[in-house]
Amino acid sequence: PSHRDLKRMVAGKKDAKAKEAKPKGANAIAKDVEPRKLVAALAAHLKKEGKLQLPKNADIIKTGVFKELPPDNNDWFYVRSAAIARRIYERPGTGIGALTKVYGGPSKLGVKPQHHTRCARGHIKFAMQQLEKMGFMEQSVNGGRKLTSKGYQMLDRIAHTCV
Repeated sequence: PSHRDLKRMVAGKKDAKAKEAKPKGANAIAKDVEPRKLVAALAAHLKKEGKLQLPKNADIIKTGVFKELPPDNNDWFYVRSAAIARRIYERPGTGIGALTKVYGGPSKLGVKPQHHTRCARGHIKFAMQQLEKMGFMEQSVNGGRKLTSKGYQMLDRIAHTCV
C-alpha cells in the first residue's frame, strides 16, 4: 500500500475509535445528538404535547425584515421554539438579543454590499414566554434565560430517543 493508503487506514481506525467513545443509549445527552435531529424530534414533541400556544398571527409573521414572505413550514413556530430551547441548553444565559443575531440573515440593499441583519424579536420573545409557562425555562439572575431541571430532563430524554 502507498503512503496515502496507510494514512487513510490509520485515520479510519481513529474515526472508528472516536465513534466507539461516544455514549449511546442511556448515557446520551442533548449535546451528543446531531442538532437537526434533536430540533426535529423536540418540535414534534412540543406539537404533540399541545401546551405550546401559537401566536395569533403565526400564519403571516415574517421572521425578519430581510425576509419577503412568512415561513413555508406550517410548524415553523414549533421548530423555532425547539431550536431556541436547544440553544439555551448549549449556552445558558442567552437572551433575546443574542438569538436575534443567530437567526438573522443578509439584508437586501440593492446593488450595495450585503450586511448582516438581525431577525424579528417578537416571535423569539413569545416562544421563550411559552416555554417559561410550560416550566422548561426561567429567567437567569445574570440576564437572559436558562433551562430548568424539567427542561434539561425533557431535552435529554428526547436526545435519548434520537440516538
